[in-house]
Amino acid sequence: RSFYTVEDNTEILIILDKQFRSPCCDNPFHHIFAFEVIYLETERKYSISSRNQRLAALKSFAKYVQIECPDEMILCQRILSIDSKKAAKPTVQYLSNQQTDILMEQPDISTPKGRRDLAMILLLYDSAARVQELCDLRICDIRIDSLPVVHLLGKGRKSRDVPLTKPCAQVLRQYICENHLDIPERRNDQLFTNPQGKKLTRSGVSYVLAKYIHKANTAVDSFFPQITPHCLRHSKAMHLVEAGKNLIYIRDFLGHESIETTQVYAKANPEARRKALETMDTRMNTPAMPDWNDDPDLKAFLKTL
Repeated sequence: RSFYTVEDNTEILIILDKQFRSPCCDNPFHHIFAFEVIYLETERKYSISSRNQRLAALKSFAKYVQIECPDEMILCQRILSIDSKKAAKPTVQYLSNQQTDILMEQPDISTPKGRRDLAMILLLYDSAARVQELCDLRICDIRIDSLPVVHLLGKGRKSRDVPLTKPCAQVLRQYICENHLDIPERRNDQLFTNPQGKKLTRSGVSYVLAKYIHKANTAVDSFFPQITPHCLRHSKAMHLVEAGKNLIYIRDFLGHESIETTQVYAKANPEARRKALETMDTRMNTPAMPDWNDDPDLKAFLKTL
């Protein structure tokens, strides 16, 4: 579990514990249901998907309780019977190739901060890394020789090696050399840091990206949505689909556990569907409809009317 997942679930258990210790708590199940329906949705303004995630955490805890405390079996079974709400699946938000190129032109590479921002945004897109994977990168995770590769540690502590393009490797090489990060003593240092020299956070990456999205909207006659860093991961996946790359390769590139997760990009990409329609044979063997003008018997019958 990530730190944020543990923190959120701990907060839920603390709130429920206070409710159960209340003198008016005569029905624990009603308190749990009210917590799910009223507190999370009404007071905290949780979305349906967030509410379902918290419910999944409670169900996991209920499974543990019914093993450790069989006396609470009935309560746990009632908790497990609470249905999840159906939520509309959001569309995949991504940038086009042209928008991606415009975004990469926004950092001011005449300044050290601009060069760092370009290296960070370009690596985030080129490797399709999750934002936390980017924040956790150390110098030793980058290999910028003839075959540039970045080593990413993703969900569930699963690692993968992602190849980098030559332009991205060149920008990273200049960034590392400029900041003297290529000395052996700094191999375990963070690749990207904030102005205070501390580890870059997810909110810090979001702030940098939002700054250049705003700059792109004001600098060029093009609309850029207010995207999150994860949108660059979507963009890379979409561009790979448009290029006709195999979904198995894209799955391994993104670090997905199942091919079904990767298929979302193929389904959401209109360009891929358009190309598929263009390549298929649209001719159909439909029989020609008869023309009554070619039927002399019918014409003779009509003249008798």
